[in-house]
Amino acid sequence: MSKKRHISRRKFIKHSGCAAMGGATLFSTLLNLKAANAAALSDSSVLGAGDYKALVCIFLDGGNDSYNMLIPTSTSEYDDYVSIRKEIALAKNTLHNLAPLNTGSRTFGLHPSMPNLKTLFDQGKAAFVANVGTLIEPMTVDEFWLESKRAPLGLLSHSDQTQQWQTALPHERAGVGWGGRIADMINQMNDNPSLSMNLSMGGTNIFQTGQEVGAYTMRGNTPFFDSDGMTKLSPLSGIYGYDSDWNLMQIRQEAMNNILDRTYADIYEDTYANITRVGRDGWLAYAGALNSIDLNTSFNSLSGNYEEGVHSLGWVAKIIAAREQLGFKRQTFFVRFDGWDHHDEVLNAQTLQLGEVDHAINQFQLAMQELGMEDSVVSFVISDFARTLGSNGNGTDHAWGGNVITVGGPVRGQRIYGQYPDTLKPSDNIYDLGGGIVMPTTSADLYFAELAHWFGVSKSNLETIFPNLINFYDYRTDPNNPLNFLDIA
Repeated sequence: MSKKRHISRRKFIKHSGCAAMGGATLFSTLLNLKAANAAALSDSSVLGAGDYKALVCIFLDGGNDSYNMLIPTSTSEYDDYVSIRKEIALAKNTLHNLAPLNTGSRTFGLHPSMPNLKTLFDQGKAAFVANVGTLIEPMTVDEFWLESKRAPLGLLSHSDQTQQWQTALPHERAGVGWGGRIADMINQMNDNPSLSMNLSMGGTNIFQTGQEVGAYTMRGNTPFFDSDGMTKLSPLSGIYGYDSDWNLMQIRQEAMNNILDRTYADIYEDTYANITRVGRDGWLAYAGALNSIDLNTSFNSLSGNYEEGVHSLGWVAKIIAAREQLGFKRQTFFVRFDGWDHHDEVLNAQTLQLGEVDHAINQFQLAMQELGMEDSVVSFVISDFARTLGSNGNGTDHAWGGNVITVGGPVRGQRIYGQYPDTLKPSDNIYDLGGGIVMPTTSADLYFAELAHWFGVSKSNLETIFPNLINFYDYRTDPNNPLNFLDIA
């Protein structure tokens, strides 16, 4: 294997792209939406009646160095970690010690900036999925290099890997996400069909884009002046003429309503008016519901500066509080934390950024407790990819498999699921592809399928959402859930 140890990023992307480019698109057979929708809605044992569930996707945009987030601390394993990470290795005595219930004598540590996740883990409300990543089918390192198994498109590429984590289609470049496909299937179970069950606080994304159902997008950092002339930040702003009670604004509202409520002969004008009308109607619905919501839990950043991801999770909590008024039984949320492409200053950057994520997740969990909704909401973390185990001097470069977090009342916590490598030492790590790039041992499909099944997709319909899942999990022969990290009734 020594001749394979040194590879360039460009060569790696070219190799993985060529291995998978020949596959034909699945969209012609992926979803028979009406049939799947009818099947899901008729599965009352899964969907239930009168209940509410939400999935909160927390996207660490840029590629989180997750092997400095979850670290092996058993003596020999920690020594191997230090030998490969060198100057970016974290001191053992700074880590928050974890004692997982399912790893035998193996122990782990959590990044020093994540004390709240340590508490949630110990309380059984948080878990990790180890060495997870995009896969089409199971493979070994040798099978990857021999090209005897299919590899995902564009490995190490931000755009490709971000897309694949959000589409669960690593064999093609698709524009429909797995959250969107779920919404296509079950959106009708909500009481208000005019509002999308998918709401993004982090801008447009593929995860929530379906063939029929898209995402309603808000940005929590839009400044506006209220009726007292005070500057505020709110997602309920940005629609011209609808963000104030001033008389001038009321005149603008009437003018806009006259424009939007017309029917236009020109197809482009009519489409534009329809899209804008959906935005207006959604704004009015959310404004009416959220203006009456007041939480005791406050959402603020550790630094005292504005942090959009933290602020956005606060608005997600308020929207969940208004679920009945808005007519929702199922919702997905998308929240983005920017700035994780740490080719430089990885230690300093992660100290600040993992601290903000830890703080935000804890505030969100406190809000769910306040609302009595802790058992109805699951938050899950994704990122483009993990980073190389070896340092480039002051940071790390693009890699593949990594570690993710999931939090919530239904989580079977205090455990690490998947397969954390037995060692991170390159010469002994059978998943090392060279250059400190670790091949994932757990498919992202298993992670996503478990979330989807808890959310309301029956086992028999999981393959419809995740066409490669059958390569890793077959519900017809396996009585368990894909990874068993969630309590599913």
